[in-house]
Amino acid sequence: MPEKGVFMRRLKEKMRQLDPWLLVPYLLLCAIGIVMVYSASAAIRMQTGGSPTAYLLKQTIYVLLGVSGALLIANMNLNVFRDARLLGYSALALLGSLIFVKGFGAAVNGAQGWINLGIISIQPAEVVKFYLVIYLANHFANYDEHPQASHQHMYTRPALLTGALLFLIVIQPDTGGMAINAAIAFVIFLAGATAWKIGSLILSSALAIVMIGLPLASNWIIDHWSGSYKAARFVAYLNPFGTKNGAGAQLVNSYYAISNGGLTGAGLGNSIQKMGYLPEPNTDFILAVIAEELGFVAVALILVLLAILVCRIIILGARTNEMYEGLLCYGVATFLAVETAFNVGGVSGLLPITGVTLPFISYGGSSMLVLSASIGLILNVSRRQKERAALAKLEGEMAHV
Repeated sequence: MPEKGVFMRRLKEKMRQLDPWLLVPYLLLCAIGIVMVYSASAAIRMQTGGSPTAYLLKQTIYVLLGVSGALLIANMNLNVFRDARLLGYSALALLGSLIFVKGFGAAVNGAQGWINLGIISIQPAEVVKFYLVIYLANHFANYDEHPQASHQHMYTRPALLTGALLFLIVIQPDTGGMAINAAIAFVIFLAGATAWKIGSLILSSALAIVMIGLPLASNWIIDHWSGSYKAARFVAYLNPFGTKNGAGAQLVNSYYAISNGGLTGAGLGNSIQKMGYLPEPNTDFILAVIAEELGFVAVALILVLLAILVCRIIILGARTNEMYEGLLCYGVATFLAVETAFNVGGVSGLLPITGVTLPFISYGGSSMLVLSASIGLILNVSRRQKERAALAKLEGEMAHV
């Protein structure tokens, strides 16, 4: 019994250290996602003879696993993610899995980006987002912590690895995934370079542009010679109603859903567009279903919760004196902000549709687990900052005794 009491006290203490500005929005978004995945998928599953609760059960499991993983990472030693062997083997595993999915992966919407394991389909491009954050943050932090080290390979090695990963993602083809990963790399490259002279900043910018530009150029060549599904999407973006019986059907039906919802929505479960008109109602276009059923108010609430997360992460990054922690924060903030912008932009017609999910809301195991792991990293950073502040306060009090 005493051992149980000690365990409970330690658990309560650890929970108190978790940042509510991160934890509360994260949990609320996950809960909204579970409800809306069920609402968006139940009717169409019944029409096709499936179980109406299939996606509900899967998404609930993904959320529980994701939250558990986030809490675990939040209380781990952050240096685990800086182990050179872990980062090296992970790079090889990701390169190998991306090559595998191009040749043998399951195709969804024209992209071969999934490894089907039966219970769950793994999307390596999602895992790359998390990997680039921890790899690039560690790489540049090492140079900051060891200024006497040679800077000969400070930019070339990460640029080559990042460029290879981006190339393998974009040829799946997954332009949206490539763009998000490129944005993460670009921000960390620039943030990592600011610790050095302007010449390093210019060099890092040039390398970042090259490592992003080459995959895009190669993908354009492939599209030019093979005929492009993405080109049709771009035409639909420019003239959705002119192509409403073809590539523009997604965006037009998204417009109808948003229009039907108005300010307060038609009521939970009452979406018309999810009944076979709106493709991917529980993944890429779940925000359109939310807009139709719960209205602009619910959409605004979701975007506010996501904005709170992004802003809090940036604040944590700005106030730390540890470059590694700062780069982790900037990378994760970029991940969340760009992914949200692509999804909202695609659903509303402000950007071409890229097949990007809405963070924490859309159905998907890979996305939920990677996003949750990223939040776990930032919860860990916040906890470490609180511990250092408490220690500094204690030392200050002892000094005055």
